[in-house]
Amino acid sequence: AAPAGAVAFGVKHTEGVSVDVLFRGHAEPEAVSSAGTQWPLDEGTVLRFSMSRASSEVNDNKVTVSFYAEGGKPINQAGVFLTGVGISLDVDADRDGVVEKNSPNKASWAWGPEGHGAILLVSCDKEFP
Repeated sequence: AAPAGAVAFGVKHTEGVSVDVLFRGHAEPEAVSSAGTQWPLDEGTVLRFSMSRASSEVNDNKVTVSFYAEGGKPINQAGVFLTGVGISLDVDADRDGVVEKNSPNKASWAWGPEGHGAILLVSCDKEFP
């Protein structure tokens, strides 16, 4: 996706995003920490970005990739807006009729009327032969 004549690239990102550059043949990714660093544009290079928390609003994070020609002359930029979505499985772990986000009984299970932990019912019948 790099423009013609590009030989290097640089990456900027907002605070809520983590970006790693993975080069072919290197086991460990290189973390992108500061703007201004340029990497060679080699086949097999991968940008991996992630978010560790949910967004406060839609499109509140961004990754911008700048492409450079020989001598460091800027050619073009490409960007992507990101929205982090928080997903949590909350259950009535105390079996008291209230779903709590931080129930202490969420991580364990005990049998019986005074027990705790989620009860999961799974459909194991054959709906499709």
